[in-house]
Amino acid sequence: MQKKLKLWDAIMLVMGSMIGSGIFIVSADMMRNLGSGFWLIVVWIITGVMTVAAAISYGELSALFPKAGGQYTYLKEIFGKRMGFLYGWGLFTVIQTGTIAAVAMAFGKYTAYLIPALNDAAPIFQSGEFKITWMQILAIAVILLLTYINTRGVESGKFLQNIFTASKIIALLGLIALGFILVNGSHLTENFSFGFDSFSNLKKDVQGNFLKESWEPIGGMTLLGCIAAAMVGSVFSSVAWESVTFVSGEIDNPKRNVVKSMIFGTSAVMILYIAVNFVYLNALDRDGIAFAATDRVAVAASQNIFGSAGTIIIALLVMVSTFGCDNGLILAGARVFQTMAKDGMFFNSAVKNNKNEVPENALWMQGIWASILCLSGQYGNLLDMISFVIVLFYMITVFGVIYLRVKQPDLERPYKTWLYPVTPIIYLVIGTGFCILLLIYKQQYTWPGFIMVLLGLPVYYFINRKKTDQ
Repeated sequence: MQKKLKLWDAIMLVMGSMIGSGIFIVSADMMRNLGSGFWLIVVWIITGVMTVAAAISYGELSALFPKAGGQYTYLKEIFGKRMGFLYGWGLFTVIQTGTIAAVAMAFGKYTAYLIPALNDAAPIFQSGEFKITWMQILAIAVILLLTYINTRGVESGKFLQNIFTASKIIALLGLIALGFILVNGSHLTENFSFGFDSFSNLKKDVQGNFLKESWEPIGGMTLLGCIAAAMVGSVFSSVAWESVTFVSGEIDNPKRNVVKSMIFGTSAVMILYIAVNFVYLNALDRDGIAFAATDRVAVAASQNIFGSAGTIIIALLVMVSTFGCDNGLILAGARVFQTMAKDGMFFNSAVKNNKNEVPENALWMQGIWASILCLSGQYGNLLDMISFVIVLFYMITVFGVIYLRVKQPDLERPYKTWLYPVTPIIYLVIGTGFCILLLIYKQQYTWPGFIMVLLGLPVYYFINRKKTDQ
């Protein structure tokens, strides 16, 4: 593959793939679970430490295996083809394609916010609960457009990624600065008065709806369960940074630049996320965050910062953010499926590059399946169910760093994990706690996604029925 991506391009890919729609929405649900500005920031800090620790650990593997495929390649090389396939299966069926669909739908929803006719239009087709709306068609159009642009060559995708990522970083920095300058009446002190010793969350009615003015104190293990439930949102907003490893084969000096891009990119995004949440806490009171209309907490905060123009400003920001995010996800994901095809683990037609030296068939396969998920309307549920599995695969990959150190201590390592073994252990401890608490308190986030990935086993054995199992 041609080395057309420099360090800056790789950093833009990391940041652009991470910053999608989540940061503008998830803090509402997190506040409903946490009931405290103090704990909201604590959970984002925990997620930041966890994310950067994983990126630092992945760096060692990216230097050992500096080729396309990234996490799929690491898992295959360390734990065998079966584990690599299960990750790739999950990536194609929902992790990558489901995220592409969800982000594209977020673009459609915020476009409809600016163009109400899109929102008010009758469904194009409806049969029972299944329907096809103009917002879904717009989301699919975005996916297909970005897929087409990326078939024109990696430089086309790179240019688009750099422009949109730089735009949303500048816009977020402006939102952070103005969020403290223009707000009349800060709620920061009030939100932080619900501190360490006054943890609470919202009561629900018999239908499961949250009730305003019904914060109840909680403690003990329930506190940990609420933290884990809140982390589903912050973790979802902080994934996809590993997408840069998928295109390692096209990055200049990948043994150095992949690890640098992951560490610099994840650190910068997590700092931005924490700062944006301080803006929410400054502009809105606790109920204002928890009960923001349709969870659009960024819109609610912007109305207090910029007045009536705030909704337009934030809608445009989310459109830029989601468009750029989807581009990064589309650019990177297809490289994994191409690598799987080379290993005989995916459709053979995905192996070929087109005349522009990009995996055109893999790009279109990914784009078409993501479009089908948009039509299904189930991408949101799928992503909720897969959050547990995403962290589980992160943990297995981070554990791979320790496993290789024990099994092959003399292996030449161009980059070694900082503060080893402390850094990978930090991720494994936090990740294990997160997964165990979800298994106890929020099983709807765990077993369905786990079963979905396990369904890949019969597919794996079918593909390998005439091969010797490795």
